Amino acid sequence: MQTPLLLFLATLQLFQINTITCNGDKDLLNITTVLVFGDSSVDTGNNNYLTTFVKANHNPYGQNFPGQVPTGRFSDGKLVPDLLVSTLGIKETIPPFLQPNLSRFELISGVNFASAGAGYDDFTGSIFDVIPLSQQSGYLRQYFEKLVSLVGEEEARIIISRALALISAGTNDFLFNYYTMPIRELQFNISSYQNFVQTRLKSFLQELYSLGLRIMVVTGLPPIGCLPFQRALAREVINGCLQNQNQDSILYNDKLKKLLQNTQKDLQGSRLVYSDIYKPIMKMIDNPQKYGFVETRRGCCGTGIFLEAGPLCTATASMCSNSSKYLFFDSVHPGQEAYQFIFKYSYQTLVQRYLKNSTEEDYHIHDPK
Repeated sequence: MQTPLLLFLATLQLFQINTITCNGDKDLLNITTVLVFGDSSVDTGNNNYLTTFVKANHNPYGQNFPGQVPTGRFSDGKLVPDLLVSTLGIKETIPPFLQPNLSRFELISGVNFASAGAGYDDFTGSIFDVIPLSQQSGYLRQYFEKLVSLVGEEEARIIISRALALISAGTNDFLFNYYTMPIRELQFNISSYQNFVQTRLKSFLQELYSLGLRIMVVTGLPPIGCLPFQRALAREVINGCLQNQNQDSILYNDKLKKLLQNTQKDLQGSRLVYSDIYKPIMKMIDNPQKYGFVETRRGCCGTGIFLEAGPLCTATASMCSNSSKYLFFDSVHPGQEAYQFIFKYSYQTLVQRYLKNSTEEDYHIHDPK
């Protein structure tokens, strides 16, 4: 009777996903702590406290964030981790771990270790002098020590074991380290480099597991060939996406699904969930009007001819009149409106696969908008 009941609950949650209360989601998933690892797609401000030039703590970033302030998020508003903790009813946003004087509540309910510019490949992070994924696990150790000082070792271990870890990285390894500055391209063909990156990812997952994490959501690659940054470099702003790079992303994602399936078998008691960001982004690109967009080829910040992102997307850059109508806010990063759709799409997957305790592909994802 357990299996039919579990499937019933998963189906029920799927149809309620846009109307259920926050407390209902939190109770169903039994998650009260979220920990985030990755790159600029999820960094909520850690780079503000580094010497790197890869920062978004300046205008026009944050113009649609509460208070209309730049926080270090590479977008005009909230990111997926913020939307996740809000939907779970935990809190409205998730703070960067390097932010000084975090409260007891902020620490216990979850923090963000991500660093813009980071990758699974350590060399990627060294290009920008940021925190690679391999070092972000070290911050998790520091976080655990802080928890121990607050609640004791036994309770700290329980908090970690029940936390949901969101991991979003890999794009920079290919975007900058392979395509734009072809350092790794001189050493690897694309398939071999994908295998190299995923070997690093597997080691990272094993490290997080050894530190007590059991529930890990891992995002795949976006359609890299559709990012305004890549289209501008290739002078394909008008003609379309770079299909060879999109095919590389698809191949990487297929490998990632298999990696997570096999790794979950090796890590007893773990739940490893693949989160697809490729499909929702392509949905918005292929049918922008359906999702309220008028522009998907260039970012709101900048001309679309140059590479405005991070230090190049400033208050002096040309800006669109309404960022909510642009899929991308700068030449790399989606805007808040796009992130909301990406989150809703991915969250359906999370709920179904989490309840089923499986990494198998699920074909019952309904368009949430």
